[in-house]
Amino acid sequence: MKKVILIPDSFKGTMSSREICDLMRGGILAHYPDAEVVSFPVADGGEGTVDALLSAAGGEKIRTFVKGPYLEKCEACWGITANGDAVIETASCAGLPLVEKDLHPDRATTFGVGQLIALAAARGCRRIIVGLGGSCTNDGGAGAAAACGVRFSDRDGKEFLPTGGTLSRIASLDVSHMNPAVRGAEIVAMCDIDNPLCGPSGAAFVFAPQKGADEAMVRLLDDGLSHLAEMIKTSLGTDITGLPGAGAAGGMGGGMAAFFGARLRSGIDTVLDAVGFDRTAADGDLILTGEGKIDAQSLHGKTVAGVARRAAKLGVPVAAVVGDISGDMEPLYRLGVSGIFSINRRAEDFEKVRRHCREDLALTVDNLMRFLKHTGF
Repeated sequence: MKKVILIPDSFKGTMSSREICDLMRGGILAHYPDAEVVSFPVADGGEGTVDALLSAAGGEKIRTFVKGPYLEKCEACWGITANGDAVIETASCAGLPLVEKDLHPDRATTFGVGQLIALAAARGCRRIIVGLGGSCTNDGGAGAAAACGVRFSDRDGKEFLPTGGTLSRIASLDVSHMNPAVRGAEIVAMCDIDNPLCGPSGAAFVFAPQKGADEAMVRLLDDGLSHLAEMIKTSLGTDITGLPGAGAAGGMGGGMAAFFGARLRSGIDTVLDAVGFDRTAADGDLILTGEGKIDAQSLHGKTVAGVARRAAKLGVPVAAVVGDISGDMEPLYRLGVSGIFSINRRAEDFEKVRRHCREDLALTVDNLMRFLKHTGF
C-alpha cells in the first residue's frame, strides 16, 4: 500500500491549503484507492498559519477587533494552542487581501498586529508565535511596536505613529514604556523568507512593488527602513541590517527582533515540527507539496523549499504542484524536488485562471497519477 504525504501551501487569492489537500487526495485515491493519504494543510507564516498550527496542536480560535492596515476597524483571528502558546498572523490585520486594490505600502501599518500581541500577553500566553507572511505593509514593525508601548517622536519632539512613508521622520524612539506582559513573553517570528532589511534584496526593492509601490516609492521605503535601522542601532544598540529575515513583512522581521526580542525562525520549519512531519513522512512513498507561484523567492524559506530540504534527509521524493513557474528551477531540484508541475493549462491572466483553478489542479494531479501508474509506482 502506497503512502502519500500532502503538504501544500495555499495558492494565494484562489485556494486554501485544505482545499488543495482535498483535491489532491481525490486525485490520488481515484487511481490508488488503497493508498494511505496523510494531509497536512500548512502555512509558512502567512494566511492560514493559525488554522495550520491549531489543527496540528489543538486549541482555541479567537475572534477580536483591532486596527486594520489603515487604522480602520478590522476583525482578526488568532489562536491559543492546547499547550498555551499564542498564534498570530500578520496577514489577519495587515494583509494584502484586506486592502484589495487600495494599495499604499507607504501608509499601511502593523499596529493591529501589536494589539493582538498585547492581547495574547494579557491572556497569560508566555510564548507568542507571530506569522509574518502576506503583509501589505512596509513599516519595519514600527506600528506593532507602537501598539505595545514604544514611542516614536519627530525632530520637534512630537510623538507620531510611523508608517513606511514616514519612517525617515523618526528622530528618537523610547522603549521604556513597552507593555510589561509583552516584554516578559517569549516571541517567535515565523519568516517565510530570509531577505535582509534594506538594499537590492531587501523588503522594499523585492516586495514593495507587489504591494503597489512604484520606483520612486520603493526608494522612499528603502530609505525609511535604513533610517529605522540606524535609529534602532543608535538607541538600542541592536544592528538588524544584516539579519536574515529582517526584510519579512515589510521589514517587520527586523522590528520584531529589535523591539520584541523575537527569535526569527523559518515559518515552514516551525509548522513541520508542529505537525510531526519527519516522523510521519519517514516511511512515505511520495510527498506532494506546492504553492501559488514558484520562482527564485521560493528558495528563501518558502513551503516547497522547506519541505524539500526535510524530505531529502528522509530519502522521500517530492513533487511540487504549483500555479505558476518563473525563472530557473535547477536550485530547487538540487534541494530535493523531483518534479515541478504547473496547473495552468492555458495562457490566460490571473483573473481568468483563478475561475477554473480547482478543475486545473484536479486534472494536473490526475495526469501525474496516471503517469506514475505507468512507471510502476
